[in-house]
Amino acid sequence: QVLLVESGGGSVQAGGSLRLSCQAPGDFFRVSFMGWYRQVPGEQRELVATINTMGGTEYGDFVERRFTISRDNAMKTMYLQMNNLKPEDTGVYYCKIASTWGQGTQVTVSP
Repeated sequence: QVLLVESGGGSVQAGGSLRLSCQAPGDFFRVSFMGWYRQVPGEQRELVATINTMGGTEYGDFVERRFTISRDNAMKTMYLQMNNLKPEDTGVYYCKIASTWGQGTQVTVSP
C-alpha cells in the first residue's frame, strides 16, 4: 500500500499564507496524475487543484489565483502554495496521487 505523507497545515489569520506538501514514493510519484482536495465544514469534499505529469494545472473556481499547485519529481513531492487565505478556506486538505489519498491536514484561517 502506497503511503502519502502530508504536511504544512496550520492556523493563520486572513490574508496569510501556507504551503502544503505531499510526498510519495518515487516511481509512483513520477507517473501519476495528482491533486489537492478539501473538505470544509458542512460541505462535500471538493477539488482545489490538479497537476498532470506534463505540469498542466487546473483549479477550483474559488481559488481565484490565490493558490499554486506544483510538483517536484526529484523530491517526490507535490506542493500547494496558498496565499491570501480567507476564513472560508478553513477545512481539511487532502492530497491525492493516482487513486491514493493522504491522511489530510487541517487548515484554519481566522478573521
